[in-house]
Amino acid sequence: MTKHVLVIGATLLDTKGKPTAGLAPGMSNPASIRSTRGGTARNVAENLARLGADVVLVSAVGDDTTGRQLMIQTAEAGVNLDHVEMVAERHTGSYIALLDEDGQLAVALDDVGVMEVIDAAYLEAHRDLFDDAAMVMFDGSLSEAAMAAVVRLAGEYGVPLCADPSSARLAHKLRPYLSQLHLVVPNEVEEAALCGVDFAGHDPTTSLTLAGRLVAAGVANVVVTLADFGLDYATADESGYIPPSHTRMVDSTGTGDAVTAAILFGLLNDLPPIEAIRLGAAAAALTLQSPETVVPDLSLDMLYDHLIV
Repeated sequence: MTKHVLVIGATLLDTKGKPTAGLAPGMSNPASIRSTRGGTARNVAENLARLGADVVLVSAVGDDTTGRQLMIQTAEAGVNLDHVEMVAERHTGSYIALLDEDGQLAVALDDVGVMEVIDAAYLEAHRDLFDDAAMVMFDGSLSEAAMAAVVRLAGEYGVPLCADPSSARLAHKLRPYLSQLHLVVPNEVEEAALCGVDFAGHDPTTSLTLAGRLVAAGVANVVVTLADFGLDYATADESGYIPPSHTRMVDSTGTGDAVTAAILFGLLNDLPPIEAIRLGAAAAALTLQSPETVVPDLSLDMLYDHLIV
C-alpha cells in the first residue's frame, strides 16, 4: 500500500476583511469581506492533495452547515477525510483576520475549541495511521498532551515529523520537541517564540541567525516566511535567503501553509532540501496573488512556472 502523508490539526472557516479606504479605529470601515475554507492543517492537506500527494487529515468540525461545507470542499480537493470527527455538541472552528490595505495581517482571532476531541487517547487509538505514514505534519491547534502523543507515535514508527506553530502564542508548545522535527515553517514572530526571545522587528539577518539556532537545537530544516514574503532557510548543510517573486499581493492568508505543503511534497519526492524549499517559495508567490487561502487550481506545473533559480 502507498504510504500517505498524515496531517493533524485544525479545520476552520476563514473570514477575512480588507479595508478599501484606510483603517480608522473605533468605527466601521468600508472593506472587502469574504469567507473561505481554512485551518493550518487543513490548508496544508489541501495543498498537498492538489499537488498529487496521498493525504489523510485528522481533524474535527462541528455537526453544522459550516462543517459539512468544509468537508465537501476539502474532499473535492482529494484529501482523505475518514478521520475527521464531526462533533454534534460543538461548532466548527473559525478564524477571523483583519488585513491592512496591502493584504498583510493586522490582527486575527481564532476559535479551535472543537479540536479538544483530537486528544492523546484518540491518537493512540489510531496509531495505525502513523505506521502507514511516509511523513507526519501537525499544527499548533493541538493540546499539549495531544502534541506529545503525535511526537511519541511518530518516533515509535520512525516517521519524519513536521510542524507549523500556527501562531506565536502557540509556538511555545513546540519547543520541547525541536530536536525531533524534520521541518518547521514559522513566520518571524513565531520563530522568535520558538527560540524563546522577544521579537525585535522584521529583519532577515536576525531571522537567519535564529533559524541557525533552531538547527543547532536539532531541527533538520527550518524555513521562515518573512514580512516581504521571501524566505530565510537553514539546514545542517547550508542557509540563505530566497527573495519574493510575486508581482502583487492580494492576500497573505495561507501563505505559510502553502510553503509547508510544497516543501513536504518536494521532500517526499526525494528532492534535496534546497530544491524543496524553492518549491515552497514558488507556492508562496502563487498564494499571495490569490484571494483564496488555497490556490484553487494549484498544480506542480504552476510551482515550476514560478520557480526561482
